[in-house]
Amino acid sequence: MTRIALFLLSLLICSSAFAQKPIIFGRELMIFGGPDHDEFLGCLKCGEFNLKSICNEFGRYGSEFSSKGVFNEFSRFGSQFSLSSPWNEYSTSDSVPVIVDKDGRFYGHFTINKYRGNAVEFAPEMKRWFDEADGE
Repeated sequence: MTRIALFLLSLLICSSAFAQKPIIFGRELMIFGGPDHDEFLGCLKCGEFNLKSICNEFGRYGSEFSSKGVFNEFSRFGSQFSLSSPWNEYSTSDSVPVIVDKDGRFYGHFTINKYRGNAVEFAPEMKRWFDEADGE
């Protein structure tokens, strides 16, 4: 994926994905990955300039070069082939990232696998964004 495509994908995820979901409107949502979901991977809806935001392309969690970034196509959490990545459309691994709020409420697995149980409601939309950004 190109840098511009990754940036556009992150903007789409950070803005429109949650714009029409009243249950999570106004909540700071966080992404956690790893087998025990104890690895912080960034936050959604916390502003594109926030250092913890996946929308901050210069931050640790939004950079395409960060080992913790979901947009680093070579990282464990950004590769379309990694079982721990939201971009692996076939992964059923328990280490696929999850979205929770600051109170620990679970909102779903952060994955483009539209067949996965408990996936975020916008998984099919995420898949479309990913394919468009990836040139498919």
